[in-house]
Amino acid sequence: MLTILGFAMIATFLVLIMMKKMSPIAALVLIPALFCVFVGKGAHLGDYVIDGVSSLAPTAAMLMFAIVYFGVMIDVGLFDPIVRAILRFCKADPMRIVVGTALLAAIVSLDGDGSTTFMITVSAMYPLYKRLKMSLVVMTGVAAMANGVMNTLPWGGPTARAATALKVDATDIFVPMIPALAVGLLAVVVLAYVLGLRERRRLGTLTLDEALVRETESETVLVGAGSGAKSGAKSGAESGSGTGPGAGTGAASGSDGSDGDAARGAASDDDFQGLDPNRATLRPKLYWFNALLTVALLTAMIMELLPIPVLFLLGAALALTVNFPHIPDQKARIAAHADNVLNVSGMVFAAAVFTGVLTGTGMVDHMANWLVDTIPEGMGPHMGLVTGLLSLPLTYFMSNDGFYFGVLPVLAEAGQAHGVSTLEIARASIVGQPLHMSSPLVPAVYVLVGMAKVEFGDHTKFVVKWAVLTCLVILAAGILFGII
Repeated sequence: MLTILGFAMIATFLVLIMMKKMSPIAALVLIPALFCVFVGKGAHLGDYVIDGVSSLAPTAAMLMFAIVYFGVMIDVGLFDPIVRAILRFCKADPMRIVVGTALLAAIVSLDGDGSTTFMITVSAMYPLYKRLKMSLVVMTGVAAMANGVMNTLPWGGPTARAATALKVDATDIFVPMIPALAVGLLAVVVLAYVLGLRERRRLGTLTLDEALVRETESETVLVGAGSGAKSGAKSGAESGSGTGPGAGTGAASGSDGSDGDAARGAASDDDFQGLDPNRATLRPKLYWFNALLTVALLTAMIMELLPIPVLFLLGAALALTVNFPHIPDQKARIAAHADNVLNVSGMVFAAAVFTGVLTGTGMVDHMANWLVDTIPEGMGPHMGLVTGLLSLPLTYFMSNDGFYFGVLPVLAEAGQAHGVSTLEIARASIVGQPLHMSSPLVPAVYVLVGMAKVEFGDHTKFVVKWAVLTCLVILAAGILFGII
């Protein structure tokens, strides 16, 4: 019964948010609470929620201060040269911009943290997508898949978990998988190329000057040091020009908003002021200080000198103090990014309810055991393939901790009984990461969709099929190369 209710709860959640019948926050809270009562453990709901919140509280703190930190870096102009360089390289060509998104996300993912990757990638690429009226779900989908492939780095999390759970060396898992993962990353780039060609056919190719003229004609950005206010110079134009799922999310709605309210439409473009060369928040004299501070912060994070939440808390406080020494200006910068902070942290704590109920009621354990038990006896010698295939749904519907510490040892034991090595099972277990990074149980994905102003349901509908394809490419490459 718990197995059925577990799958039903997840299916109900996904259907409701993809059909936009409920907001993600409401669905993450109300649906598990309802199913907790169905299970007959409503009296323990409080304990489950507190356990879930306690486990995700450090993540929420990290995201809150990371958003403030990178928001300040955007305000002061740290990423402006990157945006300008990418625009010149891409030459306002949608195909190049989508491929550039994949490459940028993959490179930044070397720090091993998905939230940081998405913040930097969206900060750099969002103005280009908005300027050319490209579909924002293409950006979020490509970034999530590129980060998912790179998330298999030994310091990224999944590989370390697999090594710990199976008591093997992380290097022995990752290094042999490099050729298959390289094929997977190439598949993401090829997919980005195809999606970029589709965007190019829809929008055409502009020169750099034409893109700048289009931006000048479509909106005027007025930025004050305190409020970050904006005003739209042209209302009612080009609204609803987005395509696909992103069309209803502000992905391509011009500067006005679909109801013709210029002031409100301009205000909805709030946090991405990186290309306005005259905004009052720019700090050109402090550029190298901000760049060195960011490099030092990321280096300390990779070296694990301090817990990540502490690093971003210190970084945000230092960035605010140095760049905006006056307290009213500091308050204004925090207020300017409060919307993103509240949205993302709210999502994380709401997800804590979902994971808390899923784990506390025992649904996760029953679902995992049912899936393992359904493996036909004849598939025993092919447990590497089975593990790779199971990693897709299990890492999507479960946390990495739940899969690697709860399910993977069972799969490894079954594999050993049929002569399949533990290392082979461990390598196959990381195949599902491109899909996992878009799971509703991954806090970083809410940073991605929140900063890109994309509905989570729209992102899910767009990315799942492509992420599954990427995972299968990695799995096929691993089998072909004899790694799995």
